[in-house]
Amino acid sequence: MHTPTYLAAGLRLPTNGIDYTILGIYFVVVLGIGFAARRSVKTSLDFFLSGRSLPAWITGLAFISANLAATEILGMAANSAQYGAYTVHWYWIGAIPAMVFLGLVMMPFYYGSKVRSVPEFLLLRFDRGAHLLSSILFAFAAILISGVNLYALAIVVEALLGWPQWVAIVVAGAFVLAYITLGGLSSAIYNEVLQFFVILAALIPLVALSLRKVGGWDGLTHKLTATHGANFVTAWGGTGIGDTNPLGANWLTIVLGLGFVLSFGYWTTNFAEVQRALSARNLSAAQRTPLIAAYPKIFIVFLVMIPGLVAAALVPKIGTPGSGLQYNDAIPYLMQELLPNGVLGIAVTGLLAAFMAGMAANVSSFNTVFTNDIWSKYVVRHREDEYYVRFGRIITAIGVLASIGTAFLASSFSNIMAYLQTLFSFFNVPMFVVFIIGMFWRRASMKAGFWGLLAGTTAAMVNYFVLYKQGIVRIPTDQGANFVSAIVAFVAGAVVMFAVSLVTSPKPDDELQGLVYGTRSPGMAEPPAPGDEAWYRRPALLGWGAVVLAAICYIPFSL
Repeated sequence: MHTPTYLAAGLRLPTNGIDYTILGIYFVVVLGIGFAARRSVKTSLDFFLSGRSLPAWITGLAFISANLAATEILGMAANSAQYGAYTVHWYWIGAIPAMVFLGLVMMPFYYGSKVRSVPEFLLLRFDRGAHLLSSILFAFAAILISGVNLYALAIVVEALLGWPQWVAIVVAGAFVLAYITLGGLSSAIYNEVLQFFVILAALIPLVALSLRKVGGWDGLTHKLTATHGANFVTAWGGTGIGDTNPLGANWLTIVLGLGFVLSFGYWTTNFAEVQRALSARNLSAAQRTPLIAAYPKIFIVFLVMIPGLVAAALVPKIGTPGSGLQYNDAIPYLMQELLPNGVLGIAVTGLLAAFMAGMAANVSSFNTVFTNDIWSKYVVRHREDEYYVRFGRIITAIGVLASIGTAFLASSFSNIMAYLQTLFSFFNVPMFVVFIIGMFWRRASMKAGFWGLLAGTTAAMVNYFVLYKQGIVRIPTDQGANFVSAIVAFVAGAVVMFAVSLVTSPKPDDELQGLVYGTRSPGMAEPPAPGDEAWYRRPALLGWGAVVLAAICYIPFSL
């Protein structure tokens, strides 16, 4: 932990009545969507999974919006100001392949087994021990990540608008609580679709004006090459094993730690994302959900990376004590310098929308897991459906209050994005190794799930808090330490799962249908919906298209 980081005090935005009117209209629309969605909530399936009735384009946009939280917008812009074009790795190698894998390989298991959550799949594949442990770990992680969004919101609003931190936290928490409690997941998803377009409306003008300020892309790269060196505008420069670079990682840890372990661990097991796909109307729509989201994900990197690069070009010493600006100040600094009133209101609204989307995704996934996987299975069982809908609304309020508490924990970390990556290495990576081995190795025993999950989580924490933080193993940066922790968690979980499986009994084959690769369940064999033969409704074509497009985008940054 470090001294808390705040935005620079001089970044107060010159907002006026026009900007606050835009912000007010947005909040009214958000609550209106919540009231409209309330009418569709009649059962617990409606509240927690939108009745599995939503079209793929809705769930796909909600999928990417849930990920496009303001912590990513500010954090990735900060990464770009600090590390340069290395930021593209978090998108083209750290997201697209895993999103395609989720859609093509894992969604048939999730959706076909008719589970309501990611931890519930572990109950079917392994045993109650693996299910309970994964449910507790996920619920805990969801509240921590939700708190990160609230804390980031508070420091941004305080710096930009002058609101006290507690006011920003209470207002944002109240609005998220209101529309999720009213309309459940449907309200969250439809608001996330709205928030996606509001975020784009905020970022696109900022990118255009930023490039104009520095003379276009050629002017930007020329300035950065002169002040930061040629590697600053390339993706792989200086990443040879033994070389030094600002990221503190070589190509091997980037490919294995970020591109495989952290990426697949996040995108394939994070229920805040997968929940959007599970709400789709059929298996084809569920598979297409992450694939549709992959296409905007390919290009969103430019919307968050370019402002960071421009900030580094305009303030070459950004992030150093003498500049007065930190890396986290990149986007707020450009908003202050470049945006006129009106557009400024849209930009502020976009940032608030991004924070609320990230928080809502984690709160809605938390209430689903806590209600369905912990409360209804281990505490109060076999009650009427209406009881669990009521309890879901109550636990939503508790989740929001708990998020406010964890917001103060997040304030003790100096780099929010590094903090998030640390949480992912602790919670998502161990769950991924359990899933991937369980799905592809029939011999993996019932007990292996629990012990693999426990070993992976413990190993990641030991590597980070003991080996790295105590200086026993020297790793140049927190991000590099996160990559190593992810690899350690994966290896430890896999080794323990294999060892435990060799000495304990596997599940009978008849209980593995639809849960292990090579077996099928009735839900996985559903006939295609009318029109699903069209090319844009074929998951395999969409998935491979996204991978090829991401690979093409890499070319100019690799030369």
